[in-house]
Amino acid sequence: MSGAFSFQVFSAQPGGKARAGRLETPHGPVDTPAFMAVGTQATVKTLDPDDLLAVGSQIILANAYHLSLRPGAERIARLGGLHAFMRWKGPILTDSGGYQLVSLAPLAKVTNEGIAFQSHLDGARMHLTPERAVEIQEALGPDIAMVLDEPLGFPHARAEAEDALRRTNWADRSRDVHRRPDQSLFGIVQGGAFPDLRRESANQLKSLDFPGYAIGGLCLGETKHDTGVLLDAATEVLPEDKPRYVMGMGTPADLLRGVARAADMFDCVMPTRHARRGNLFTRAGRISIKNAAFEEDPAPVDEDCACPTCRGGFSRAYLRHLHRAGETLGQRLMTLHNLHFYQDLLRRAREHIRVGDFTAWSDKLLAGPLGKDPEGPPGGAGGFRRGRDGKIAGEGN
Repeated sequence: MSGAFSFQVFSAQPGGKARAGRLETPHGPVDTPAFMAVGTQATVKTLDPDDLLAVGSQIILANAYHLSLRPGAERIARLGGLHAFMRWKGPILTDSGGYQLVSLAPLAKVTNEGIAFQSHLDGARMHLTPERAVEIQEALGPDIAMVLDEPLGFPHARAEAEDALRRTNWADRSRDVHRRPDQSLFGIVQGGAFPDLRRESANQLKSLDFPGYAIGGLCLGETKHDTGVLLDAATEVLPEDKPRYVMGMGTPADLLRGVARAADMFDCVMPTRHARRGNLFTRAGRISIKNAAFEEDPAPVDEDCACPTCRGGFSRAYLRHLHRAGETLGQRLMTLHNLHFYQDLLRRAREHIRVGDFTAWSDKLLAGPLGKDPEGPPGGAGGFRRGRDGKIAGEGN
C-alpha cells in the first residue's frame, strides 16, 4: 500500500472547466479524468487483473449490495478483503446499493430509515440502512466507499425529488459511523430533474466536507441537454479541490461532455456490455460485429488501435465467427478492445487538457462519428434484465 488519500489538479483547460489531476489512494494513484471499469460481482466479466492493466485500467468499481448477498461482505473480509479476493492490487471503489432502487425497482422500497430489498437471488428480505451500507463497505475494504443515496428514475415529479432530498441525512448518518482510516467515503449529489434541488443537495454535502463527491441520478432517461444542465448545477457548487465522480455515464461522447463540465471520474457498463453483444467502439464510429460485411474481413477492429485484440492480429472475421458461435473468447477479446478504447479516450483527453487544446480537440471528435454514436440501452450504470417468465434475472456489468 502507498500513501493516504489525496487529490490534486495539475492543469485546467484555458477558458473552460476541463481539468487533469491525480487521485492518490492507499492502493496507488489514479490519473484523472478517469474511467472505472464496472466489476459488479468482483469481476469485470471475462477479464482478469492482468487484462485490466493491459488496457490501461487504474481503478475498478464493484457493487457492495450484490457482494453482500453473494458471497457476503463478512466472508470476503475473512478472506483478506476485496483486493485479495479479486487479486487486484490497484484502487477499488464500491457503490453502496442506492442505484438498485432504480435497477431493481420492483424489489425495493424506500423509507426514511433506508431501503427494504427483496433479494433477486432467493427472495430473502434485506434492509439496507446508511449505517449497514457503510458496515458492508468497511468489511469489503475498497479505497473509496459511497454513502447510501436515493436516485430517481425519469420522469418524476418535483415532490418526489423533494422527498428524496429530505433524506440527505443519510449522508450524515453514513459519515457518523464511518471509521476505517484507510478508506475514503464520498457523498452523492441527488436532486432529480431540478437544478435548484441539485444545487441545494451539493451545498448540503459540501458542508459535510467529504473527501470526494459523486453526482448520481443521471443518465436514467433524461435528455442529453438536461444531463448537462443538472451536471453544471452540481459542479458549480462543489469544491474545486475535491474529485467529482459522475455515476453511470455513459457513451464516449458523454465522457467528453462530462470532462468539459469539470468531472473527474466516470463509470458505465456500456463498453463491457456492448462487447458481449458484439458492438465495438472505433474512431470511425461504433460497429456491430454481427454485420455480414465482416464475414471475410481480415482487418482488425480498428487499424489505429493498440489494444491486445487489435495488436494481437485478431480479425473482424474471426471475432464475428466467435460471436456467432457463442464462444467466450470472442466476448473477452471484444471487451478488451472496448475498455481500451474508453481508457485511451480519457488518456488523450488528459494530454489535450495539459497542452491547453482540449476544447478544440473534443469539439472535433464530437462533430464526427463519435458524437453521432447512438444511445446505449437505458439503465445507467446497473440495469437489470428479465427472463421470459418476467422474473428479474439480476444485474451485471
